Amino acid sequence: MVNQQDFDTESGHLNRFFIHPHFRETIQEINNFNIKLPPNPNPQELDFEGYTFPPDAKLEAIEEIKNYNLDAKAGEKLSNKISVAAYDESINKFDALPGTAYATSHSLVLQHETEYIPTVFVSFYFYTRSNIYKENSKYIKLSNKPEEDSKRDYIKDRHNFILNNTPLNIIVLIDGPLIGGQVTQLTNQLNDALLRKNVIPIFFVKNSNSNLVTDNIIELRGKYNSDLHWAFETLKEGERSAFFKYYDEYSPKKAKVFCYIKPFNVSPQRIEFHIDTFNILRKKKDELNNILNFIYYLLLAQGNPKDPQVRTIKIAEMFAREALRLYNVEKIMKEAKIIPTINQERFGW
Repeated sequence: MVNQQDFDTESGHLNRFFIHPHFRETIQEINNFNIKLPPNPNPQELDFEGYTFPPDAKLEAIEEIKNYNLDAKAGEKLSNKISVAAYDESINKFDALPGTAYATSHSLVLQHETEYIPTVFVSFYFYTRSNIYKENSKYIKLSNKPEEDSKRDYIKDRHNFILNNTPLNIIVLIDGPLIGGQVTQLTNQLNDALLRKNVIPIFFVKNSNSNLVTDNIIELRGKYNSDLHWAFETLKEGERSAFFKYYDEYSPKKAKVFCYIKPFNVSPQRIEFHIDTFNILRKKKDELNNILNFIYYLLLAQGNPKDPQVRTIKIAEMFAREALRLYNVEKIMKEAKIIPTINQERFGW
């Protein structure tokens, strides 16, 4: 078990706000081209449905497919013994005629007794298909697929931020899935590095169209619209599904284990573990059940069926959003005066 008194804050990374080293240089280059940003950004929810981890794998149930009860009281008892941090992000997208800009705030919050201690990192990237801008720029990015390239940059920043700012000996709750596709290697590297720090990374997926279970378990095939639909219909409040392993049969390290949890009578959430993390937890008596009960308690502690997030993740999300406002990122980028598209002029997004 990761004990609360064991986490290390001596690195000096906690309670900090910092920006990408090329943030202002990128803004300055946009100013130099006399181009401008739209008046209002479009808040982004990243979609990684096409980045399944691992890609082209097989699925199997690793325990009996039935409902398993969760114990919130047992989870509450552990809340004073377990050290926990949480990660979330906030992204503003600026679509303009010369290109697309992304301002991203990465937030990691350490929950320590009654305090929430944040670390926030803000990045800014501008992508264009125009060689004219790139030829005279060091930081503007030439891209034929800005949506894909922005995701790659986001993933690299996310991995580095989590690794460099997560204290030792702690559980870190990460909003979003284990990410596969072309960044599978980065995902494995992040998980390995966190485990070496005695950090247990757990990934939370709230919205997903995944059909891994309903497509691969014969008795479920064709009966449900998605895995979340199946989990909602079959689970009662306070229950979890069986654990499933999704794995590459030729590369044992490329695998994840997941289950679905239903804290309220609303859409369940998927809880994901990298296979290496899961194997470590499974070897320790009751460790896995203890952590699942703890997660269930945290979900209930949020107390809002309309927004059933783990409280620490919710607070990380709040810090991420507030950071973009406090740092006045929109004002800084508006000074670049990128020409807005017609839709943004009409609708503000």
